[in-house]
Amino acid sequence: MKRKIVTINEEKCNGCGLCITACHEGALQLINGKAKLVSDAYCDGLGDCLPECPTNAITLEERDANPFDEVAVKQRMEEAKKANAEAPIPCGCPGTHARVFERLPMKETKIPQGTAVISNVSASANAGDGFNAESQLRQWPCQLKLVSPRAPFFDNCHLLIAADCTAFAYVGIHQDFMQNKITLIGCPKLDAVEYAEKLTEILNAHDIQSLTVLRMEVPCCGGIVNSVKKALTVSGKVLPWQVVTIGTDGRIVNRI
Repeated sequence: MKRKIVTINEEKCNGCGLCITACHEGALQLINGKAKLVSDAYCDGLGDCLPECPTNAITLEERDANPFDEVAVKQRMEEAKKANAEAPIPCGCPGTHARVFERLPMKETKIPQGTAVISNVSASANAGDGFNAESQLRQWPCQLKLVSPRAPFFDNCHLLIAADCTAFAYVGIHQDFMQNKITLIGCPKLDAVEYAEKLTEILNAHDIQSLTVLRMEVPCCGGIVNSVKKALTVSGKVLPWQVVTIGTDGRIVNRI
């Protein structure tokens, strides 16, 4: 039968994965770094994925295609959800064992040469850089993929959701963003999970005081912002939140 269905231009696709998050039928997957339509039967032809594509690689075209199979889509989504829930944690990881760390507040101090630096009160001077600042990570696990939505450290917390690369690009992430926050990290392009569902569970189970999203300026990082927006909408929670964008050169390029 002829009907409207998505078509993906592989040359334009940058593999950001935003379309996969936007597709509620699970019709799209990243294969070899490119978005692919898994089956005609999974695509409803409504094009929810189109506005999320930053490169305009997705279009709707009318062509011969198998009819949309709502029953098959429902079964597929249930199987995917079950597979994610039952997937073994890598190496029997202690990431399932929740821990909380007490951190002393950071303060401005002076190294012997008289140069002001940001350091922890427990920092000690050394000949290399003048100080050793203590980590401001307050809990374990920190991977969004591993964390339990009902972990007690979420209660009344200020939440930071950071793209993996931000910790390497922005040198002051501990003192400027992680301090006094619960930190979750992930990569919307490389993690084969739907962040929005787990974030919705976290928001529903706890009173979150504020939420900060720390992303890179690259297009694929938009997926983590979209997941947060979706979770806020689905949960119905109203709370202060902001998005901070880090440039690939390590500078803060935007705050909204």
